[in-house]
Amino acid sequence: LKGLLVVVAVVLAVVAWQFLNPAPSVLEYGDDYGPTPKLLAPQSSLVPTVRPAKAAGWPEGEAPSPASGLAVNAFVSGLDHPRWLYVLPNGDVLVAESNAPAGSGLCSELKKLAANVVMKYSGARTESADRISLHRDTNGDGVADESHVFADGLHSPFGMALIGDHLYVANADAVVRFTYTPGMTAVRTNPEEIARLPAGRNHHWTKNILPSADERSLFVTVGSNSNVGECGPEDEEGRAAIHRLDLESGELELFAHGLRNPVGLAMEPTTNTLWTVVNERDELGSDLVPDYATSVRKGDFFGWPYTYYGDNPQPKLDSRWQDEHPTARAPDYAVGAHSASLDIEFSYDSALPDQWRNGMFVSQHGSWNRQPRAGYRVIYIPFKDGVPNGAPEEIDGEFLDTDGHARGRPAGLAIDGTGALLIADDVGNVIWRVK
Repeated sequence: LKGLLVVVAVVLAVVAWQFLNPAPSVLEYGDDYGPTPKLLAPQSSLVPTVRPAKAAGWPEGEAPSPASGLAVNAFVSGLDHPRWLYVLPNGDVLVAESNAPAGSGLCSELKKLAANVVMKYSGARTESADRISLHRDTNGDGVADESHVFADGLHSPFGMALIGDHLYVANADAVVRFTYTPGMTAVRTNPEEIARLPAGRNHHWTKNILPSADERSLFVTVGSNSNVGECGPEDEEGRAAIHRLDLESGELELFAHGLRNPVGLAMEPTTNTLWTVVNERDELGSDLVPDYATSVRKGDFFGWPYTYYGDNPQPKLDSRWQDEHPTARAPDYAVGAHSASLDIEFSYDSALPDQWRNGMFVSQHGSWNRQPRAGYRVIYIPFKDGVPNGAPEEIDGEFLDTDGHARGRPAGLAIDGTGALLIADDVGNVIWRVK
């Protein structure tokens, strides 16, 4: 026991030293964004740069700062770690109040210990509420005046999708469904399990879903079980991938892989092309590797864990991984190193001003291992002919205060029934509404 305490003390001392003396970024602002980001040489250290933002919450009367011509208000507050959003056809807003399952984390106990310290500091390590709540604005003033527990007793629920009279929910370990009746405020049946998903240790626990165009299947995201394969190939079976779930047979088919942690999913409306946003690997310095948003085609391989951003080789890859692998496709658009970009939402159907209506919104949850900190905002990427066309612009920001503390962290996005943009804030425990 004494020896273990010494090891723990050393780990915490190293983490504290890195927190106080982080290795800074040397890129110019914006160099790690766009179709051709600047990729510097990888950096290595005993432990990664540690620079989380302390969770502070929003002082009374304060809110994020929207871009010129926009306004923001709290649609609903007082939630318990709201991560993901889904708007039903009648305008009701479903919120997955959720967090990582108990026991999830890294395969290295020392790294897991250090990560837990960082996560607690930044407000990310809370007990999961394991529920979906429903919020309704009955008088059209942009504020929910009814709130209900729609479904509880779930297992770290995340992605949601309505197809016909069934609401599908992606738990951390399975896709389940409920019978749905328009206007209902709580489910009346137990969930029916449709398919098991790779789970186990669940380092990356979030599972998102999106219906295919014909609504006969669901695209399902499954993140990796490690940073960069250090737990071995067996621990990554079926992970770091997007699958296609056939709803009739319940069978999962690999759609695309080599995606370290794909989270947000959206269909580009003019081309009917699937897009995702991906959290890339850590421990290569403040400037590597940029998270990215990209189109995804069946059979695509994006490199993880062998390479990053195309064919750039991963240094010191665990020897259990064989050298043979498919040629990696480079992503479409970088969205900043360690920005923790979580969700994407196309803006074409929004009711925002024209300058924000032909592109993609991206929520950036915010870095824990970059100096200076990155993310903590929602950005807009303009599109033309179905592809990105221009530099990103901030549409909602200042989730960090002047002391560098996190008043909030943006997670899930959705366009509500009036065309306003909803933003789930899992540190502020608020759903913000931008109009």
